[in-house]
Amino acid sequence: MDRVDERIVALLREDARRSYQDIGSHVHLSAPAVKRRVDRLEASGVIRGYTAVVDPAAAGWHTEAFVYLYCDGRMPADAIKAAAESESQVASAHTVAGEYSAVLHVLAKDTPDLELTLERIRAKEGVSRTVSQIVLSTLFQR
Repeated sequence: MDRVDERIVALLREDARRSYQDIGSHVHLSAPAVKRRVDRLEASGVIRGYTAVVDPAAAGWHTEAFVYLYCDGRMPADAIKAAAESESQVASAHTVAGEYSAVLHVLAKDTPDLELTLERIRAKEGVSRTVSQIVLSTLFQR
């Protein structure tokens, strides 16, 4: 990836629906040249896909938390993934090095909904406990 590719990726991260012509105006390339670069970035796996960015509050999720997951013994990453993925309120899950086994990003309607989600997560085989941090405000997201 060169600097032009990096700028193209940055522009697509801001708005994946940008036209090749719009991107080209920012990087001083023609629309066909931008398309070739985007195709190459997709083929090489740099760009894995495109998605909609949803406003949690507008979707009815007014409570957001980061949940630190403690697991028994050597619970494999696949088992952690299965436990987290089965809960629709879990937006993302990450294994980490350190005191806990994983960090989950959880979106819920309200605190009772978050509490129920946490109870279901703690009931999963291999999960020993959770520690939660409730988000007060989001300053920015990329």
